[in-house]
Amino acid sequence: MRLSGKTALITGGTSGIGLVTAQRFIEEGARVAVTGTSQKGIDAARATLGPDALVLQSDAGDVAAQADIAVRLGEAFGKLDIAFLNAGVADMRPIEAWDEQGFDRSIAIDLKGPYFLIQALLPIFADPASIILSGSINAHLGMPATSIYSAAKAGMISLARTLSGELIGRGIRANVVSPGPIDTPLNNKLGLDEAASAARAKAVVAMVPAGRFGQAVEVANAVLFLASDEARFVVGSELIIDGGLSIL
Repeated sequence: MRLSGKTALITGGTSGIGLVTAQRFIEEGARVAVTGTSQKGIDAARATLGPDALVLQSDAGDVAAQADIAVRLGEAFGKLDIAFLNAGVADMRPIEAWDEQGFDRSIAIDLKGPYFLIQALLPIFADPASIILSGSINAHLGMPATSIYSAAKAGMISLARTLSGELIGRGIRANVVSPGPIDTPLNNKLGLDEAASAARAKAVVAMVPAGRFGQAVEVANAVLFLASDEARFVVGSELIIDGGLSIL
């Protein structure tokens, strides 16, 4: 019960890493709120997480919606101990295929929205509190067709340091988890057919020293550590969870 009595927000918490993290937080005693976009995902999360979880429909890239989340959490919880900013979009395309609309959407969801959500949550953060941002190993790699995604995630990694420097005096720690290839539903949203998806998976596994995709629960357990009092001296750090991909 490492999170007993604590309250937590997980954005993008209706599927994949976010949903598994919400389950782990609940197992460890936290009261949890999650956000998602699709009604199908919202309904599934409510069924999975149970009646005590607060499940909110919200667009992670909409700045005004972030303020609304903070108001609703204040009403429901009073204070917030943990925020895992996990919502994101992985739009992969070569530079010549980008347009301004797609650029703005990716940056809004992966960087701008999370930034203004943190700003909106400041009045209700407890002392101490923990912010965990969602980075990516792509921010450290020169992988083709990931320019915008990688730039946004590099921004999140930077925020873990700068926000820690700014907020630690209020008892708020910020850290970041940077997953590598993880087996989540996000892999089915890359626009690939079955054969191309299988070929991609085989190529990715060949690059990972651990010889496999990571599991969502492995990232969730790392987030749980950073959220807990066990990590109270971990400030402005990045935890890479990539099976050794980045050491090659």
